[in-house]
Amino acid sequence: MKKETWKTLGTDLIYDILGGALYSLGIYTFAVNAHFAPVGTSGLAVILNYLFSFPIGITGLLLNIPIILITFRILGKTFFLRSLKSMVIQTIILDGVFPHFPMYTGNPFIACICTGVFCGAGLALIYMRDSSTGGTDFLIMAGKKKWPHLSLGQVTLVIDSAVVLLGGIVYKNVDAIIYGMIATYVTTVVIDKITVGMGQGKMALIVTNHGMEVANKIEELTDRGSTLIKAQGTHTGQEKDMILCACSNSQITKVRVAAYKIDPNALVIITDSNEVFGQGFKAAELVN
Repeated sequence: MKKETWKTLGTDLIYDILGGALYSLGIYTFAVNAHFAPVGTSGLAVILNYLFSFPIGITGLLLNIPIILITFRILGKTFFLRSLKSMVIQTIILDGVFPHFPMYTGNPFIACICTGVFCGAGLALIYMRDSSTGGTDFLIMAGKKKWPHLSLGQVTLVIDSAVVLLGGIVYKNVDAIIYGMIATYVTTVVIDKITVGMGQGKMALIVTNHGMEVANKIEELTDRGSTLIKAQGTHTGQEKDMILCACSNSQITKVRVAAYKIDPNALVIITDSNEVFGQGFKAAELVN
């Protein structure tokens, strides 16, 4: 158990360091000098840094204290300690490491894109270890636990928009609002692509009279196995075979070709699958 615990802690630290470095790269190297505020407490910290030269990392950590006090009992001790570790590591990297490196001084639009990409990648790595960097994340997670049936999307949008608008007021520049919104959108997309998109693929549902032949052809063309399910048409009452096949995006065309080579009258339904775990796909242990 001790060996497993130390292994888990070591993995957490690696993800925290890499995530903190990427996130700090996005905030310090690209956002600060481009004069726009990202969302959340980091955005407020960037604004306060611009107004009073406060260190961004420590300021963000201090801004998280009242949020932590409000949400601690709801989120629990384990999640709090894990997130605190992530926040401290990020603060050290943001204030202690990146000020020694030059800032990006080029096009602000490119800066906001880079902010979104690097912040999104950094946050995704931290989220993948069931941790957080605090801020509005704590409020969202606490709200979901306390009111599981309440949609918090609009609340999140209001909070994030308020920070971005405040940045526009402080910097006295409408472009700062646009850049902040773009950076936020890119961050969200990158987080989704990393945490969910890496396991994305396609799902084919094939209704046919020649189930095994279709399954064998799919395996021949793609080296993918399938699941054969006995089905019945409700309109005709006839028994049918239904083939369920999960595959990568690049293989779905071959799956469709395999179905129609065997049965030109087959019904083929293709859908997106957000994540696929198991043999030939993402390892199941990564779920934990």
